[in-house]
Amino acid sequence: MGDHTMTSGMSGMPEWPEYGDEEAKALLDVLNSGKWGSTSGDVVATFQQEFAEYQQAGHAICLANGTLAIAVALRAAGVGIGDEVIVPPYTFIATASAALFVGAVPVFADVNAGTHLLDPVAAEAAITERTKAIVVVHLAGRPADMDAFNALGAKHGLTIIEDAAQAHGAAYKGRPVGAIGDLGTFSFQSSKNITAGEGGAVLTDSSELAGAVYSLVNVGRVPGGGWYQHEAVGYNLRLTEFQAAILRVQLRRHPRLQEVRERNARLLTDLLSDVDGIQLAPDDPAITAHGRHLFMLRIPGRRDAVLQSLAAAGITRASSGYVPLHRNTAVLRESKAITTRLGQPYPEADCPNADKVSTDTIWLPQPYLLGTEPQTRTIATTLTNAVAS
Repeated sequence: MGDHTMTSGMSGMPEWPEYGDEEAKALLDVLNSGKWGSTSGDVVATFQQEFAEYQQAGHAICLANGTLAIAVALRAAGVGIGDEVIVPPYTFIATASAALFVGAVPVFADVNAGTHLLDPVAAEAAITERTKAIVVVHLAGRPADMDAFNALGAKHGLTIIEDAAQAHGAAYKGRPVGAIGDLGTFSFQSSKNITAGEGGAVLTDSSELAGAVYSLVNVGRVPGGGWYQHEAVGYNLRLTEFQAAILRVQLRRHPRLQEVRERNARLLTDLLSDVDGIQLAPDDPAITAHGRHLFMLRIPGRRDAVLQSLAAAGITRASSGYVPLHRNTAVLRESKAITTRLGQPYPEADCPNADKVSTDTIWLPQPYLLGTEPQTRTIATTLTNAVAS
């Protein structure tokens, strides 16, 4: 069979995932072993060790998906009913809904318009006596200012959780993300740069937190304990051996594919940085490896017209990105239900930068960074012409 990459759209641009004989063999090995669950097999345990080493973390615990990874990380950190969790509004809804799952209230602090990332100054301004944690999102694979957020955690006694769902292999000042804060969460959902269709992981350097996460994922069991030894109330969120088998191969593929993404992202940056009407995120020497899950650019005043031009040219997966969560009616309704029941004030959010970037940002998802140099140049030319028209 060999490696297989689906193609569609602009001149055979690669889509995702890339897979081949290695994944097929890994799946068959699990099938034929008869050990399909992690309680009887060792494939999940092996992947956890490999992924922890890849991200330079002391511990990795896999589970069903990245959304519940955040919820488990919050619970492991002691976040519960009525507590407040500071999150950015420009992120996937899971960052906020995970707080709601544990009875906490997501409090929105604004992003930096240049980077789309949570602003440490805005985050500190949102801290109250009820704040227990900050979820820092490494959006698009770009690491956030972890020095600033760890300083906030130390100053105010807060847990710092890295939402690294889009940041596999990303690094801040030479250290891979995920265990720079107290806990870090990853997703292996279909679009992610390492994928098994679904799945997630929680990383930490703390043995105590790792034990708490393990227990929450494994119905309250403790590492090394008996089958019916439930020391806590936990979920059943275990990853299957089939998923871990795919992930082990995907992890081995990641460095090679990441080199391609990085090369094409740098080429796009060089070709677009001086184009009038296009705004790119500034360079940051603290970012020593970018996850390259998305290539994001801002086109103030012309975003929707440019998206139409890209679609007409075959770049059909270019996207307008997120709608800010501080304006999501479901999140607001659930948050106010908690604060009303507890007699607490609801922390209203003012996030003008998130409102701004949501109207002028374009995403190019990572398959567009896996093409050839001519394909990458065609994307840059199409964008340039669309902005000028």
